[in-house]
Amino acid sequence: MTGDGGDSPDSTVVLYQRTGTGDDAGWKAGARWPAHNALKGWTGHHTAGDLRSPAGVYGLTDAGGLRPDPGTRLPYHHSRGFVPPGTGFEGESLAGSFDYVIAVDYNRVPGTSPLDWTRPLGARRGGGIWLHVDHGGPTHGCVGLSERHMKELLLTLDPDRRPVVVMGDAARLAR
Repeated sequence: MTGDGGDSPDSTVVLYQRTGTGDDAGWKAGARWPAHNALKGWTGHHTAGDLRSPAGVYGLTDAGGLRPDPGTRLPYHHSRGFVPPGTGFEGESLAGSFDYVIAVDYNRVPGTSPLDWTRPLGARRGGGIWLHVDHGGPTHGCVGLSERHMKELLLTLDPDRRPVVVMGDAARLAR
């Protein structure tokens, strides 16, 4: 996923799939989807409350949501605990934002519910970074995709293929 700029809350998600094996291996770009990231853009050193999304490469090992499992192969935690508080930065409703989530393995324990608040790097480094249903505006640190694209992603990801997300602004990712 590539942010429009280091300080921009707008991004584009591109789903890549590994092709071939050995010397024939490569990456094939698939669908491109608009997305929102954190209000203040991206950072290489995320801290709690900085309103930036952590840039880097992170595993995608666990999913969940307020709605029942749509058929993902990722471990899925269905719970009423997936309810966002308040409204978004632009006054938009957050209702439905956590209907489907995929936990980004930034400062979390892979193999646990996205609702698990264990923070291996400490609470100061933030956490709870998810791919979730877009609410039409910037996030605190997560990335929002349309519900349709979240479902498509949930149905596409295969834990046996060890999916990851590469996320940040274009300049940072080019380094």
